[in-house]
Amino acid sequence: MKAEEDVSDTDHYKQLEQDSYHYFGNHETHGEVDLHKIYVTCKKNPDHAQFIPIHKFSLQHLPDSDRNNDLYEYIKAVADLTVLINVKKTSPHRPQFWPKTSHPYPFFKTIENEKEEEIAIAKTKVKTGSGMVYNVSKFENGARQRGGRQGRSYTVCWCKQCEQSDSPSTIWFEFDVYTATHVVFDEIEANHTSLRLFHDSERSPKVLIDKVRIHDALVEYDRCWIKCVTCQVSVGVPLEQMWTKYLALDKQVTKQYTKSRDKDRLTFVVSHPHGCPKHVSVGRWNNIRAIGESKSIKRITYSTGTCPGSSGANVHCIGYTGGRYRQLAHSGSLPDGSNTSGAGWVK
Repeated sequence: MKAEEDVSDTDHYKQLEQDSYHYFGNHETHGEVDLHKIYVTCKKNPDHAQFIPIHKFSLQHLPDSDRNNDLYEYIKAVADLTVLINVKKTSPHRPQFWPKTSHPYPFFKTIENEKEEEIAIAKTKVKTGSGMVYNVSKFENGARQRGGRQGRSYTVCWCKQCEQSDSPSTIWFEFDVYTATHVVFDEIEANHTSLRLFHDSERSPKVLIDKVRIHDALVEYDRCWIKCVTCQVSVGVPLEQMWTKYLALDKQVTKQYTKSRDKDRLTFVVSHPHGCPKHVSVGRWNNIRAIGESKSIKRITYSTGTCPGSSGANVHCIGYTGGRYRQLAHSGSLPDGSNTSGAGWVK
């Protein structure tokens, strides 16, 4: 067997392919420095030809055979719910390797490299990734306003402003964000995480959510479920409307493409490459692979364009169900040039 330092990326890839769970790519979380400079000098996608700024996205950017208005509106609905994630701290609890592999886990810290890592963090200040909003609900005095799951035992908003207020709001909105675990690893990192919503262009107002909690994080699936809150009606109401629109379009488009999904293999990603405003990339999936014993938990590989900053963005395979439980987050790039998702519910 080769010594670890002599093992090439290709050898790592072969080893990971044979792993009983799944294989992992090179992460695409970005250190926030001069974003525009990094965008211009990007080595993975020098011209970013596959990336369309969301404010310029049109029907003409879809493949000839898929230029229908429902799909176009669906992609825009996903874009509405896509968020930029900023993480200002690296947890000391990150593992050295991905589960059951010798592939290094992103941003692992040890006593030996802690000083070097801290210097790197100080230089980059913020690490960026992407995610998507799900399950938006309005609460009043702890009661959920539109059915669904039960209400809350607490009766006031738990955002940072309300926690410090003598008169916290009794009306608030809660929502989930799905991203990758290597973007937000645990509660330590969540406590230093903020989300930027509605970042469609350089002129977009800066809408930030700075109070989030980890609801669930599965390292082996590279899937992180974050709980978020806001009592800003100007944020909560549009989010609720966007979520409702997304659910309707998801159902409609999935029905249209179910029979042709394995022929079309159409996939798209909306992300914040290099921490910049939202971009859409459209491509094809290469392989869908079941994970472990479950036939519904899967991960995919795809040609759809991604860049540093795309980690955690939701990956949408047109025609496959998922709806409010779609959890495929972009996990990284592979040595063969394709990309890979984390694991999620796909049927």
